[in-house]
Amino acid sequence: MAMFSNLSLRLNHIFSHLTNRGKLTEFEIKEAMREIRVALLEADVNFLVAKNFVQRVSEKAIGQQVLTSLTPGQQVIKIVNEELVSLLGKTGAKLEVSSKLPTVIMLCGLQGSGKTTMCGKLSMLLKGQGKKPLLVACDIYRPAAIEQLKVVGKNVSVEVFEKGTQNVVKTCKQAIDYANKKMLDTVIIDTAGRLSINKELMDELLEIKKNINPTEVLLVVDAMNGQESVNVAKSFDDDISLTGVILTKLDGDTRGGAALSISEVVKKPIKFCGIGEKMGDIEAFYPDRMASRILGMGDVLTLIEKAQSAVSEEESKQLEKKFRESSFTFDDYLEQMDKVNKMGNINDLLNMIPGMSGKMKGMNVDEGELLRNKAIIQSMTKRERRNPELIKGTNKKRIASGSGTQIQDVNRLLKQFEQSKLMMKQMKNGKMKRFGF
Repeated sequence: MAMFSNLSLRLNHIFSHLTNRGKLTEFEIKEAMREIRVALLEADVNFLVAKNFVQRVSEKAIGQQVLTSLTPGQQVIKIVNEELVSLLGKTGAKLEVSSKLPTVIMLCGLQGSGKTTMCGKLSMLLKGQGKKPLLVACDIYRPAAIEQLKVVGKNVSVEVFEKGTQNVVKTCKQAIDYANKKMLDTVIIDTAGRLSINKELMDELLEIKKNINPTEVLLVVDAMNGQESVNVAKSFDDDISLTGVILTKLDGDTRGGAALSISEVVKKPIKFCGIGEKMGDIEAFYPDRMASRILGMGDVLTLIEKAQSAVSEEESKQLEKKFRESSFTFDDYLEQMDKVNKMGNINDLLNMIPGMSGKMKGMNVDEGELLRNKAIIQSMTKRERRNPELIKGTNKKRIASGSGTQIQDVNRLLKQFEQSKLMMKQMKNGKMKRFGF
């Protein structure tokens, strides 16, 4: 994730010095802890959180078991990983489900935090889990807020319940009755936000909570606001008692301090994180997986989950059959590009592979080239996609013109495609040894 890239690089640099030594002294560990503390503060981690974290790691790392170990550097990394998981909330926290349906989820937050969009993302995620959500428009003050939620609902094919600017408690009660009649099992309430925390906002939220008794009260905060997000979370929790937090914009150019501080300061779990602008760009928050990403160890489980959500088992078998029979066409290539695109940013996906984080430093997959390739394929005729050998000089010129690219771009794609087919053929014949496998 972009937010932790600088912190990951700093930590890996510190750890490289530790693992290069056969034995460690107490002084060397203390020096490393000092550097870790500075790295955390530079990542905008709360001062007390950083101080207590380093203290806990130090106490364990200076123990005889580490100092006398054959791999003391690895032991220190193990301790840092364990403490990071603890700092981030120990275990993943799932959404609570009410014993009496519908489950009511109340989303709150300041204006600009991405709350209304998150309503759509959360409803789309729940739909994928077999739930039947209903969105409720209770932001009656911000101009066009209700219309915005309607647009969001339309994008994810989820119904929006709204009663204009009438009393929000009344609207919530009517929405729950409506959900019961329509057999909708989850109600997501988009509450009003403010530019800053004030009494009117908290009074309204408390009134909704008291009358509706929601199963979840989730605060949506902008991760790019750093420590300010932590202060906002603490204020909301003090006033209305949160059940969890959702962090948005974790894909942005932020240092990650909010993610590393909120759970420790507020003592409430981070349940989800927004990782992009698309409606599918939402992930459940797992402390152990996030700690692994921060330390550059990858996140295989999330990568597998993303792949499974993008490609069904049947589709995977069909693709495998095409590989074996060398019948993979440009239509299949295009389809796979769309599926990978659904999984998220390619560079983020590569960083989930263990050991790739350090190797990706300074490198980025050119997503512009992927878009060019897609345009080139879409400019081919159906016959050309199935039979690329038909694409000659005049065809290439037409395809390049139609896709807004150059003939050399078309040639490059054709060459890549032929190399892929050759590799598939080698796999079929069991001759992968020449490729080093």
